[in-house]
Amino acid sequence: MRIVVDDLHGAEIAALLQAHLDDMHRHSPPGSVHALDLERLRRPDITFWTAWDGTTLMGCGALRELDARHGEVKSMRTDPAYLRRGVAAALLDTIIAAARARGYQRLSLETGRPAPFQPAHRLYERYGFAECPPFADYVLDDFSICMTRQL
Repeated sequence: MRIVVDDLHGAEIAALLQAHLDDMHRHSPPGSVHALDLERLRRPDITFWTAWDGTTLMGCGALRELDARHGEVKSMRTDPAYLRRGVAAALLDTIIAAARARGYQRLSLETGRPAPFQPAHRLYERYGFAECPPFADYVLDDFSICMTRQL
């Protein structure tokens, strides 16, 4: 597995992110979908990584700077063909290492609450994330869960 910083201009990543957005809308009402589109992911406060098996895209994840001490995990997605092969864990390791290198003291995320998001909850809990009140611009929402961990 090769993990690289990505400029979000490849057709493969556009397709994976569209599948991500489609899936978020399938499992959550529109006001509860906080996934970012390509243009928003290209903003300078976000670093975006992709994981590759040769020339095949395995998954992606991003780190958004909220402030000098707090980062947010965004756009974690694994291609269905690579589920349960450690792709999300490797991307999360990369994101956590980058957050530490930047001197962040806290790393947070928002994900869906319904059953299809339970595998993500388990991953984040294994990495020390725990449920927390909404942070940044998030608000209480029956379909979302916010999680955080100290670094």
